[in-house]
Amino acid sequence: MPAAPGTTTAIPKGTGRTLPRIASTLAVISLAALALTGCSVDTTSPSEARADAPKGAAAFTGGEGKPGSAGRNAGGTEVPVDCEKTKCIALTFDAGPGKDTPELLDILKKEKVHATFFLLGKDHVLKHPETVRRLAAEGHEVANHTWTHQRLDTLDKEAIHDELARTQDAIAEITGEKPTLMRPPQGRTDEDVTAVSKELGLSQVLWSTTAKDYATTDSALIEKRTLDQAGRDGIILLHDIYDGTVPAVPGIIAELKNRGYTFVTVPELLHPAKPVPGTVYRP
Repeated sequence: MPAAPGTTTAIPKGTGRTLPRIASTLAVISLAALALTGCSVDTTSPSEARADAPKGAAAFTGGEGKPGSAGRNAGGTEVPVDCEKTKCIALTFDAGPGKDTPELLDILKKEKVHATFFLLGKDHVLKHPETVRRLAAEGHEVANHTWTHQRLDTLDKEAIHDELARTQDAIAEITGEKPTLMRPPQGRTDEDVTAVSKELGLSQVLWSTTAKDYATTDSALIEKRTLDQAGRDGIILLHDIYDGTVPAVPGIIAELKNRGYTFVTVPELLHPAKPVPGTVYRP
């Protein structure tokens, strides 16, 4: 399960090998406390990434040339979202796809919202190839969340590579493209994870908002937690595999639109910068 925001750290190798599988909020809290003993990992915010982008950078285009668009100008040309001027927020979903993901996609299509999906390989991508294909076809950003959701900071480089590369290959076989973004399970990363991510052309993406939807089926609570934490240039972390999450999404989208937010994918949030492999992005 993901740890709370602000606990992203490098933990000495082997620390997590003897820890049991996370199955409760208490376990998550314990791991968060353990994380504080590690060394911090440098992160880059979306605003910092945009500020460092080369002047006159080309307009963002997503996979297969799909534009990250805020609309069309008078000439009919797609206009990319400018999150320096626009109040942007990114909606992301981890650990799918699952049985409820098609319903979520219906909601996003109706609301004209594109999201970023960090997919698990073994028990999700392989079991739901049609959903993965639909994600890509409908303009969502398809990203990597490892093969089996092991904490990467507890593995050696070879195992880290295996966890990420197998999911890269599985997604590419379905969509024709390998992801450029990944999210480490629990947000746990270190120098080895960064090195392997860079080697595989993957940027690391963390978050600023979490509803801890893995610990509740209360959709109203998930909605409230998300809205309470939402902010400009934020990255919302939800999971499309838990029963309470998808029913909460329409209310989240409606209220954030009412507050003046524009929903973007993670690459759009960074535009005109391009995600740099190995870099850890966090609002």
